[in-house]
Formats: sequence, structure tokens, C-alpha cells
Amino acid sequence: MQKALDTTVFDVVSVLKALAEPLRVEVIELLKEQELCVCDLCDRLNVSQSKLSFHLKTLKNAGIVRSRQQGKWIYYRLNLSQLVELEQYLAEFRRYSPQLPTRVCEASEL
Repeated sequence: MQKALDTTVFDVVSVLKALAEPLRVEVIELLKEQELCVCDLCDRLNVSQSKLSFHLKTLKNAGIVRSRQQGKWIYYRLNLSQLVELEQYLAEFRRYSPQLPTRVCEASEL
């Protein structure tokens, strides 16, 4: 059981780190509407292909986006299953947090 938790935590950390960069969030905002090729992403974000490639690699390594090659172009789309996993992980906080009793720190009574 601990191994599964470790894997989940690692995946969440990887995804959250990938989403911590504003440009990457802009990329996923564009990809939520449709699959796009690198050239379209560069044009819409007004960034160079080399800069964007670094960020796309980070998103891909975190499992947030998937890619496919068609001819000389690489197309990117959201990996919805990874986003569903993140959503389910975060939903656990909403589900259990209101039920936790308030606590008083025992050290404050000393």
C-alpha cells in the first residue's frame, strides 16, 4: 500500500511542478480546445520553438500532454486521464477536510 501512495505522491508532485510555470498553463489552456502543432502553439503564445520545446517536454514528462508526429510536425493534446487522476487526488482533500476535528496544540499548554 505504501508503494502505491509513494507513486501517487510522486505523480502529483511532478504534475504540480509542471503546472507551476505560467507559460505551461497557457499551453494547456490552448490544448483544452483542440490538438495543436508546435508551430501553432508558437504563434499563439508568441514564443520561439526552442523555448516552447523545453516546456512541452516538461508537460509531456509529467504526463499532462501527449504528442504524435504527422509528417514533419508534432501535434500535442491533453492527456485527460492524467488530469482526471489529479482531480481525484485533489477531491480527497475536499471530501475529508471538513470532517476533521479542530485541534489545539499540546505544546501551547506548557
